[in-house]
Amino acid sequence: MAGVKAAVFGAAGFIGRHLTTHLRDQGWDVLALGRGDAAWRGADLGQVFYCAGLTADFRVRPFDALEAHVSFPVELLRHARFDSFLYCSSTRVYAGAAEAVETATLTVDPNQPGDLYNLSKLTGEAACLAHPSPAVRIARLSNVFGHDPASDNFIASIVRDAIGAGRVRLMTDPRSAKDYIAVADVAAALERIAIAGRDRLYNVAAGANTANAEILGALAAASGCAIEIEPDSPLVEFPQIDVSRLRALGVAARTSVVQAIPSLVTMMRREIRMNE
Repeated sequence: MAGVKAAVFGAAGFIGRHLTTHLRDQGWDVLALGRGDAAWRGADLGQVFYCAGLTADFRVRPFDALEAHVSFPVELLRHARFDSFLYCSSTRVYAGAAEAVETATLTVDPNQPGDLYNLSKLTGEAACLAHPSPAVRIARLSNVFGHDPASDNFIASIVRDAIGAGRVRLMTDPRSAKDYIAVADVAAALERIAIAGRDRLYNVAAGANTANAEILGALAAASGCAIEIEPDSPLVEFPQIDVSRLRALGVAARTSVVQAIPSLVTMMRREIRMNE
């Protein structure tokens, strides 16, 4: 895709950073932007990838989350010049749903503080779907993993605990399972959706859940850490995510989270040694 223009919003974040590198490696001409950058105004942005958002700290920064997930994307949709626009949402919106397919009816409760994230993402999605251009699309990302030392997400935190403390204490039932997808696979999927996508909404996921027990087994084998389970830990179940639309584009997850654990352990060890 030599010479194709792209603008990545949230390029300093985990997903945006990897996507920017991936696109440049493929020959794209990429403008890396943050939410505070004004370089987009009046520019021909080409293919826009909106990766800016708040995840772990949305509860303590609710208005920042609303700005990142709703207000700023709406401003871009109204005023930016682009050929296509891909809004990164989350498969978290399927919480409580009977099935995790793009056409599912979803339930949220504004009285629940934890639902602010889903409400804001779904409002951002609604803004995209209200845009008349079929080139404005949505990618609902599953639990993305990769080497991200500062992250508080589940995979990064347990790898950090395994190396830093030598033990991992699990607060959920080991049978609890979620869908995990490697950040490199996400970058490739987002590129493909921008180029060849015809639907307005895509799940970007592995399409299969992995149990905590499998992940922790691989982590213990790779790091030698001890595993502790909190008594009476709840069983957290999530519907299997449908990836039929993504596979129709010729995209499939290549790296499972269990396969990736040894390399994540190696990289975390290196990171900790460098900071000692």
